[in-house]
Amino acid sequence: MKKFILLFALLIFGWGVSQQVPKVLKTKFSKEALAQKVTDINGKTISISKILDQNKGKIVVLDLWASWCRDCLKAMPKAKELEDKNPNVKFIFLSLDRNEEAWKKGLEKHEMTQKENYWFHVGWKNDFNNYIDLNWIPRYLIVNQKSGIAKYYAISPEDPEIQKTIDELSK
Repeated sequence: MKKFILLFALLIFGWGVSQQVPKVLKTKFSKEALAQKVTDINGKTISISKILDQNKGKIVVLDLWASWCRDCLKAMPKAKELEDKNPNVKFIFLSLDRNEEAWKKGLEKHEMTQKENYWFHVGWKNDFNNYIDLNWIPRYLIVNQKSGIAKYYAISPEDPEIQKTIDELSK
């Protein structure tokens, strides 16, 4: 009986804290989300808006991750395959590491230093992450050529909707 109660409690707890697809799939970023500052590898801060402006006219995949995140690390080979399959797509990596040192060590360890990387120096709770209903990493968003959100919610680079969205935007 004790085992049954324990199993039941674990199931209820797991269901309560598990990731859930947001109820509203947004198609554009809010002014506050776009104003969110991140730090680049050289220690300079830049807004999400400026990053997207620099990539206007391109399809962009935003990959939110952290070096401590087991699911993120497990997804990296498939994310790399997605990146290799789509050379005309810009991949931008947004880290949720707890500190700058851990982020930079993670970039070195996972051979990501040559990619476009930014770090949320203010932590997980910020205007950008709050706006996109971030409840799990890894998380992938696809931004269209006009900086609108084409794919709002994906938690795996193997999600077939990612490639489908990229293909549709590439036409």
